[in-house]
Amino acid sequence: MPAEKIVLFTDLDGSLLDHGDYSFSGALPMLSYIKKHHIDLIYTTSKTRKECMLLQKEMGISAPFIVENGACICYPDGRKTLLGRPHEEITLFIDRYRAAFGIRAFKDMSVEEICRHTGFDAVQATLAKEREFSEPFLIDSVMDIEALKRIAEKEGFAILRGGRFYHCVGAGQDKGRAVRSVMKHYPGYRSIALGDNFNDIPMLEAVDIPVLIPRHGGAFIPLSLPHLVKAPCEGSRGWNEALKEVLADGP
Repeated sequence: MPAEKIVLFTDLDGSLLDHGDYSFSGALPMLSYIKKHHIDLIYTTSKTRKECMLLQKEMGISAPFIVENGACICYPDGRKTLLGRPHEEITLFIDRYRAAFGIRAFKDMSVEEICRHTGFDAVQATLAKEREFSEPFLIDSVMDIEALKRIAEKEGFAILRGGRFYHCVGAGQDKGRAVRSVMKHYPGYRSIALGDNFNDIPMLEAVDIPVLIPRHGGAFIPLSLPHLVKAPCEGSRGWNEALKEVLADGP
């Protein structure tokens, strides 16, 4: 496959980054391979633009990236393609239903509280708070989430389930739509995507080869797709091993 033109899309938390400490050390062999073969690695994540920029610098990656669950595509030259709704509109919706559903929004949490929920350090938590197109939140009872989803749909929003939080985003926005938009810039390329969670399903459905990584604890989300590859273990090591299998002459 490396003789082909390839583009890679990847979730970050729980996939390329380990669940507990956000390390990508287990993926270093394939990250080196990707850079050696000039393969674009496109983050497709719930993280913010500034979080992605920092991670790209740490990994030595230069490529487009997709932020806040498909809300915006950011290109290395500074161009952006907006697919979601502004943060201000989303937080107004959250505030309307905060009391009724017992919502604790990310924007209302202190840096210290975010650190406790996520395991981030203070710098990571600060960057994670700088939302532009979505709002992560906790809810008192998960039994209420379906009712909130129905209300959100009527008002032009959607509720997505992530690894630690639910996310309120604009209706019609997801990782799959963003991936399909990016692929217009890669005609003739074979697409591969790696993810571990429910909000990754649209991304996995949009590519030629979907790779499913087990969630923290070792269980896979229920998913059946043509050509689906399942990673042998969770986190960055599973990401590395699965990609090595897909790219047959990897290290």
